[in-house]
Amino acid sequence: MPTRTCCGVNLERYPMSAPELSLIRNNRLESLTRPVRVIAVAGGKGGVGKTSVSVNLATALSRRGRRVVLFDGDLGLANADVMLGLSPNYTLAHVLAGERTLEEVLVEAPQGFHLLPAASGSAELAQLGPEEHLGLVRAFSTLPMQIDTLIVDTAPGLHHGVLQFAQAAQHVLIVLCDEPASLTDAYALVKVLSRKHGVSRFHVLANQCRGERTGAGLFERFARVTARFLDVTLEFAGEVPSDEALRRAVREQRPVLDAYPASPAARAFKKLAGQADTWAIPDGPRGNIEFFVERLVRVGRARPVAVS
Repeated sequence: MPTRTCCGVNLERYPMSAPELSLIRNNRLESLTRPVRVIAVAGGKGGVGKTSVSVNLATALSRRGRRVVLFDGDLGLANADVMLGLSPNYTLAHVLAGERTLEEVLVEAPQGFHLLPAASGSAELAQLGPEEHLGLVRAFSTLPMQIDTLIVDTAPGLHHGVLQFAQAAQHVLIVLCDEPASLTDAYALVKVLSRKHGVSRFHVLANQCRGERTGAGLFERFARVTARFLDVTLEFAGEVPSDEALRRAVREQRPVLDAYPASPAARAFKKLAGQADTWAIPDGPRGNIEFFVERLVRVGRARPVAVS
């Protein structure tokens, strides 16, 4: 019997793909025509606060009435569940083993959004190849639920998983700190995504800012460097201040919007969510790998054609 493959993935090795991806043609999905806004949160360097940004952005968008899924894309060293004080019974590792579907692994957080947890300390997940990451991106189309926004909390570095998840998103949010290593690694990430993966537009969030307008200054420094060497468009997404309330919330395993809703950091995340809620969703597929591409195809087909 020939080896079963789908989306370039060996299904004998990753049996989740056959039943999962067959659902794309299931009648349950025919009514799911609303496109999904997909935001990849990245930064190049570890320790810049990507997961905190992802968790609090998901919380703020959920409070705005959006149906949000947070995907912990740091597959081998996941910690979004820890930051939320959750203990999932199943993770993405169970999906890849063919034991559970994506829908069965989703955990509803107390803040109203759903979390797709990865596994922490899983060498197998950390070592997935490009074909497996592509199969995972496509498997999201099997989720038989209405979603407004998918937030992908990517891993640090320039691993192909980070690059593929960012390429498959519609918006890439770069998280910066006022540290030389953060600026250098963020520039390297933007360079690789723009030159090798066709990503030309980035939102930039200044995190852990000390003092007013330091975030705007940090963005301007970063923008000057990229303008000299790269053909990209950067948009300032705002700043999150260095806030003791945020650090306490992390220790309490709660989003700062829940723990300290009046804090400066909480207000900053509300403002960020207001911006993100206006970021455009493409009219149709862009011709490369994409999350929820089937929903974009349906939207493109459903749009009326002007008759002259």
